[in-house]
Amino acid sequence: MLVTYFHYGLLAALAIALLVAAFTDWRSRQIANRLNAAIALGAPLFWWSSGLSLWPDIAIQVGIALVTFVILAGLFALRWMGGGDVKLLTALALWIAPADFLALLIIMALVGGVLTFVIGAWNIMRRQPGRLSVPYGIAIAAAGLWIIGMNYFPAASAGAGSLG
Repeated sequence: MLVTYFHYGLLAALAIALLVAAFTDWRSRQIANRLNAAIALGAPLFWWSSGLSLWPDIAIQVGIALVTFVILAGLFALRWMGGGDVKLLTALALWIAPADFLALLIIMALVGGVLTFVIGAWNIMRRQPGRLSVPYGIAIAAAGLWIIGMNYFPAASAGAGSLG
């Protein structure tokens, strides 16, 4: 029973960290390295509380995080993505099951598209031409919160077919 409370406490801490990431990205267009590190360092505790085995469960989580980092680091090198966003998504890949992580990426892309459109329209209305600065951490956090709420908390996931 204590492990269950600990497990949901970790998920609540992750949700709070995602809210902080979204807020700081909105305010300063940066996501702190300390916040991303805390999210990544919390993953092994979550693995333990989830009862994941070292092979293949944890190995898959780490593998997906590595693939995520390599792909997103390429996008960062092309200046298509911010460094904090790369680190946040990589840290989230350590927490979220593979199928759920794919859903997270799809939701993030949809929310990010709407966010980009809204910020672009706002800049046009204010007659501020130039390169858009989109706080994509908001889209990442929104997608992460959606996945956590729908798949990892029992009350929400009871009707959604929980995987976690």
